[in-house]
Amino acid sequence: MRPEDLLRLQERLPRHPNILGKNRYFNAAVLIPLVEMNREFHFLFQKRAAQIRQGGEISFPGGEFEPGNDITCKQAALRETEEELGITRDLIHIKGQLDTFVSPRGITVDSFLATLEIASLADLNPDTAEVERLFLLPVSWFEAHPPLVYDLESEIKPLIRKSDGSSLDLLPVDELGLPSRYKRPWHGMTHRVYVYHTPEETVWGITAELVREVIRLTPGPENAS
Repeated sequence: MRPEDLLRLQERLPRHPNILGKNRYFNAAVLIPLVEMNREFHFLFQKRAAQIRQGGEISFPGGEFEPGNDITCKQAALRETEEELGITRDLIHIKGQLDTFVSPRGITVDSFLATLEIASLADLNPDTAEVERLFLLPVSWFEAHPPLVYDLESEIKPLIRKSDGSSLDLLPVDELGLPSRYKRPWHGMTHRVYVYHTPEETVWGITAELVREVIRLTPGPENAS
């Protein structure tokens, strides 16, 4: 590399660093909806319809970032929210964005905190093909009830055994001249899972991760850490 090449490289470095290789992940965009009722904000959750992916689980509105339809993750989150909740964009007021969450399963989640300008759930017309039901829970409930915490272990397998008894080298260790220890499975990162047992449904996984982050950022002496 010549000195002038370094200058060109420096010019090409990202001005706003993000996630290296993000295009290799499943990139999701999610809206975290807040609804004000009786001078208190509530999270709006949806139970996913049984016939779709992760059916029956609790989530916020959102879905995959679609390059053909979306320019930004913010636009994707708004589009998905309009489709799933049956609400017009002028009634969605985005307040800000959380840090990007990266799941050990290869999913990135860009999430946006927003208020919905509605009086009740009756003002919404959810898509029944995707949403079984909607419900509200006060943010204060989550402030008063910390989640259960479970630490799961992930494992990286450089070789897999097929049902016919043969094997497939996902990483040809000998051919690449790597240390032989990489022929055996090795531990990946510990994956921490949060679970809220609420009066309505069990909220867990990425949705619980987002709830916990909102609670962590909510002003108050108990959330100072």
